[in-house]
Amino acid sequence: MLDLNADWPTHAEYEYSAKYDSRAEVVAFDAFRADAALFDHVVIGAGPIGAALAYRLARDRPEGRVLVVEKSWAEPDRIVGELMQPAGCQALERLGLGRVFSGIGAVPVHGYHISYRGRHLWAPYPARPGGGRFRGNSFHHGRLVMNLRAACKAQRNLVCLEAAATALLGDAAADGRMAAVHGVRIGPPRSDGGAGEAGGAGGEIEVRPRGLTFVCDGITSQFRRQLSPEPVDVVSHFCGFVLEHEPVAAADHFTGPAGATTHLAQPAGPRANPLPMPHNGNVLLGGAGPLLVYQVSERETRVLADLPGARLPSEAGGHLRAALRDSLARAAPKDQYPVLHAALMAALDSPRRIRCIASKYIPATAQSADGALWIGDALNVRHPLTGGGMTVGLWDVVHVTDLLRARPRLPLRPRDTRRLKAEWHWRRRPRALTVNVLSIALYSLLAAETPALDLLREACFVYVSRGGLCTMHPAALLSGMLPSPLLLVFHFFAVALLAVYLRIADRSAGPLPRRVCSALHALYVAAAVILPPAWRELRP
Repeated sequence: MLDLNADWPTHAEYEYSAKYDSRAEVVAFDAFRADAALFDHVVIGAGPIGAALAYRLARDRPEGRVLVVEKSWAEPDRIVGELMQPAGCQALERLGLGRVFSGIGAVPVHGYHISYRGRHLWAPYPARPGGGRFRGNSFHHGRLVMNLRAACKAQRNLVCLEAAATALLGDAAADGRMAAVHGVRIGPPRSDGGAGEAGGAGGEIEVRPRGLTFVCDGITSQFRRQLSPEPVDVVSHFCGFVLEHEPVAAADHFTGPAGATTHLAQPAGPRANPLPMPHNGNVLLGGAGPLLVYQVSERETRVLADLPGARLPSEAGGHLRAALRDSLARAAPKDQYPVLHAALMAALDSPRRIRCIASKYIPATAQSADGALWIGDALNVRHPLTGGGMTVGLWDVVHVTDLLRARPRLPLRPRDTRRLKAEWHWRRRPRALTVNVLSIALYSLLAAETPALDLLREACFVYVSRGGLCTMHPAALLSGMLPSPLLLVFHFFAVALLAVYLRIADRSAGPLPRRVCSALHALYVAAAVILPPAWRELRP
């Protein structure tokens, strides 16, 4: 079916819409007891990655059976995972799920608008070979998950089980990691969404698939330590809420040249869309951390305010709201964004709950257990500022399903499994390394907690504002469409060298020897920002 509106291409009909909130296809744990038949693969978790993986596995082997285990098939409610980069949308198309954004009020995204000290730049997504530009989409996370689950429910050879995976079956190594996985132990979900009583053989079922067990249970994965015992780094916290406004009738706020721009929307009144550039991710700098603002529907805009550090200010006594008020007022000052500023302050004055989530960094590891594969946030987490998590996870699904189609014979021998996973890790590494390292490096620059990082942030803004490849390559790296670690390092150190030039050329920064020392320190800090996470991602 053709798009109903060129500005809102996600309004087309979705072929699985009838299954959106259907419970008829969801098998309860008690009903599953007598039907624990042999499965080709088991998928633990039905989030965006798990649901897309289960759907593709079922489509690739119509004669086989796939089991997907999820604690709750009700619509999830999260404040991140709401913007998908063009490369993630491209991966969904490769998986046969290109129309999954239809029917959920998703909004087309054309690039990023960045505001810094009264200056603005527009970094659009890359151009399509045949004309136009690639698009991303922003949406309510739960609605996208329900559309992906609807596609799973429509597959007759896919069993959608509401239960909790309580343990992996297999052989444990001395350090607690799994050496081999033969299946999964499943129990009834608790009323709080957790697993059932562990260790009760009479109340649990063991499922041993002929193929692989896929661990896709997300950022809070209970099985991650059985893959890697490394501690999880908490970088900062995102505090979020939603602003309501009137819809934008036409998408005319993203035209014009890439780079520095003055082409911004001017809200007509307090009920108008307050974004300086609708249909884009808007990043406003100047607060405690970056302020990310983007639409999740025609009438709703998500606000994510970053507060650096591993600990949040206390909610009691109003400390959290006071910190947010100060940060938002500096990022969206009243004289520059009167409508947005008023909406943000009104939201903080209201009794609505401020929802917070920790921003973590977990590098991927090539170490794995025979018979199992960790995918998505269960394997690898990056800072959510760049919105690259689902892009990396969905391309992981593309690569592993392509490799499994080339090995249709089941059961898989351990040697074949090890070869498959080794090839999968090499295929995923360029895009995953690029997106993950970019997220950490860019956040370090945009948060700018030291004078050296502040200088690098200024140089980054000047560099990307120039237009041409200085704008288009960073935008392509951010979108996931240019999975090139070498190009990422090249542009990052080009920014660092520009910072050196800016500091030495700035006569107001003190005498020349002091400026040279400051410039060289900024170069050292740049290397310290990008090289450690790159090395952690490169390690086997």
